Amino acid sequence: MLKTIKSRRSIRKFKVGQRVSEEQLNVLLEASMFAPSACNTRPWEFIAITKREVLDEIARIHPYAKMCETAGAAIVISAIPQEGIAEGYYPQDCGAAAQNILLAAQELGLGTCWCGVYPREERVTSFAKLLNIGGNQIPFCVIAVGVPDESPEARGFFEKGKVTYI
Repeated sequence: MLKTIKSRRSIRKFKVGQRVSEEQLNVLLEASMFAPSACNTRPWEFIAITKREVLDEIARIHPYAKMCETAGAAIVISAIPQEGIAEGYYPQDCGAAAQNILLAAQELGLGTCWCGVYPREERVTSFAKLLNIGGNQIPFCVIAVGVPDESPEARGFFEKGKVTYI
């Protein structure tokens, strides 16, 4: 698992025309649903996108999701805010689900790039309209998925100075 964590990169260039299969998407979605959530509320729903015209529209409406133009698929996580004991925890819960997708994709040899939608109101509104997301759901993030066509250097590293041992 540590090898997977350390080798994961944000991929912004995918091999054009390389599909992501429904089976691969289901593996990613299953991994995401194993993420922890406050009081096991699982405040999320998912939209798996493979239609080229929708991927292109995502690239158009999100200023940092241009990689969707070459991605084979994308997954949008929609948050469902909870009331009661788990109120307010949906950003952490959906973030954990997104991270599981990123790590599972790395294991499958796929590349990903996670782009935030929430809390930018203009992005939330655009994604809700594009994907017909209504009710109390909030488009939280979009994850581009595909066969990588680049190998970026690592950007993460251990910084002992940011750790306090008690």
